[in-house]
Amino acid sequence: MNSSSSTMNEEPDALSVVNQLRDLAADPLNRRAIVQDQGCLPGLILFMDHPNPPVVHSALLALRYLAECRANREKMKGELGMMLSLQNVMQKTTTPGETKLLASEIYDILQSSNMADSDSFNEMNSRRRKAQFFLGTTNKRAKTVVLHIDGLDDTSRRNLCEEALLKIKGVISFTFQMAVQRCVVRIRSDLKAEALASAIASTKVMKAQQVVKSESGEEMLVPFQDMAVEVEENTELPDYLPEDESPTKEQDKAVSRVGSHPEARIKELQ
Repeated sequence: MNSSSSTMNEEPDALSVVNQLRDLAADPLNRRAIVQDQGCLPGLILFMDHPNPPVVHSALLALRYLAECRANREKMKGELGMMLSLQNVMQKTTTPGETKLLASEIYDILQSSNMADSDSFNEMNSRRRKAQFFLGTTNKRAKTVVLHIDGLDDTSRRNLCEEALLKIKGVISFTFQMAVQRCVVRIRSDLKAEALASAIASTKVMKAQQVVKSESGEEMLVPFQDMAVEVEENTELPDYLPEDESPTKEQDKAVSRVGSHPEARIKELQ
């Protein structure tokens, strides 16, 4: 937010500033402080209206991280221009699909943040009901896949995994749960889950299985068939590396059944 920057270097400056905020927000320990800071949220709101798409996407990733912290949601929702800017991103015809879906997720989390605050169980249920209504119109465009990744046991492996996933066109966002060797990936519904496994297998040091829930609610690991899947690569990569190792409880429960078949649905939404 360097006011003295000239028009020529305004965009690179905006991108480096927003990427710095995004990287700070990726660390759960920073999230409360960022939202309490007087300049950060207004800055991210301004970045949502930026003409450069990678700046907008990076700002949304930062906001998505900040919204992971339940204590931040009310302040974020009440910040001047926040909800309006999110709506603008969602409604703008020039916004890329992945960016629209990311904005939609943040909007929904913040919109349902003040429900039954005193009772966390009710809060979770009310958020689910709201998510059911909201995602009912969008779950044809996006789905969530939970992967168990053998070999995901240190930072360098995580970086390799990030690089592999970022190359896939149709990946919206992802979150790592390093303690249990898992990665929760939001993808466009026309992308096969096998494409994720294929990309991870290409690292040669990791292998992915899909986490699904049985009818009785028990988690199972389902291996992907060993087959080559043609992966469409991203040509316009958003410059980001999501890394969040402390997902919320809702995230742990967010996905019960996801697959590459069209009839597969997230049970929570049924």
